[in-house]
Amino acid sequence: MSSDLIIMGGGPAGYHAALVAANNGLKVSLFEAKRLGGTCLNEGCIPSKFLLHTAKVFEYGKDAARYGVMAEGVKIDHQAAMKSKDRIVRALCQSINDSLKKQGVNIIPEKAVISGKEDGLFRVDSENHSEKSSRLLICTGSESAIPPIKGINEALKKGFAITSTEILSLSEVPERLLVLGGGIIGLEMAQYYSAAGSSVKVIDMLDHIGGNIDLELSQILKREMEKKGIEFILGARVKAVNDNGLEVETDQETRLIEGDKVLVSTGRKPRIRNMGFENIGLDISAGRIETNEYMETNVEGVYAAGDVNGRYMLAHTAYREAEVAVSNILGKKETMNYGAIPSVIYTNPEVAWVGETEDSLKEKGVDFAGIKLPMMLSGRYAVEGGTPRGMIKCSKDRATNTLLGVHAIGNGASEFIFGAVMAIEHGLTTNELGKTVFPHPTVSEILRESFNLL
Repeated sequence: MSSDLIIMGGGPAGYHAALVAANNGLKVSLFEAKRLGGTCLNEGCIPSKFLLHTAKVFEYGKDAARYGVMAEGVKIDHQAAMKSKDRIVRALCQSINDSLKKQGVNIIPEKAVISGKEDGLFRVDSENHSEKSSRLLICTGSESAIPPIKGINEALKKGFAITSTEILSLSEVPERLLVLGGGIIGLEMAQYYSAAGSSVKVIDMLDHIGGNIDLELSQILKREMEKKGIEFILGARVKAVNDNGLEVETDQETRLIEGDKVLVSTGRKPRIRNMGFENIGLDISAGRIETNEYMETNVEGVYAAGDVNGRYMLAHTAYREAEVAVSNILGKKETMNYGAIPSVIYTNPEVAWVGETEDSLKEKGVDFAGIKLPMMLSGRYAVEGGTPRGMIKCSKDRATNTLLGVHAIGNGASEFIFGAVMAIEHGLTTNELGKTVFPHPTVSEILRESFNLL
């Protein structure tokens, strides 16, 4: 069969691109071998947020007496939480399926492989289908990146070590959980399993947690998680995985850290193998599909969006990349801007940020002004039990007064960070932002306060 557009992959980039393209009159064929929604919906963003909300409800329950609510014996029923999570994921998957069908998208539930070109058209085959098109959008996503550590592959085969996929479907809470990697995935899973009853240790080679997070906020988050009983072993190199733990080397010593499960959360890598990319000369030499600002690849007529291009492995970035790709497929010149991509760690407290940190601005030699305020200045934040250590940090260009970066720790940060994203995306000044009326009382008012004082 012939289509106006073939899409490989039904994750955030793929299914969103299919909806946008079909809504603009294109005949779309979408290949997805697994469930629609990709890693984000099935094995990442959504199920993990359900579990994190479970942990947050549990923590609120333990602290309910401060609000006059008597809740004794509060605990997490892990198996019940898993069943509820699965119900929600199934419902959301079905919703995507229904939306695609309503738009007339041809959904092919099989693995796709590019066979090559025939008569100027790309040919994509699966077990029972063959599609041709002059335009191809690759959205094959990513997979867990496994570090080259002695014994790790054997541990994964035995189930002693698991990835972010398996951790979201464990039937039992491990008594001792070792988390290899202190990035977003590792921290979020440490949060939930600690609340569910695990003794959790997080091991990372860096001297701080949270990856490229602002270092001051990283320290605050570490202290907050330590208060919940989570232990951090930083500046550590894991030398081996054995049958009952990790052999870890620090500046002081080499020791065995025992555990019942090891979560390998050391990042992700683009999924580019065994899909026939080489049959059309697609450049994957860098371990990803290279794209320009139009989401074009080195092969004319072929576009890539989402994790597979290795730029920002975030679902919200994938949505926007998909829109840019489809716009250019339709002949509307549009470019992707990566200058205002927000990031969030959905722990309790949350951390959210967009733009530059003070350290990155200093490294670039930018003349900037900065401010930091306690989140407790927000009445709404205070009455809802936000951590007293909560903080927001903002920076602006001294010459132009344009906003350069906002970094916050405290519950509500994931929701109000969009205001900073819009400001940076559109080059708004702090003077303009400070004149904007925010609803009261909301946690978001801390943004307005910061803009006025900056």
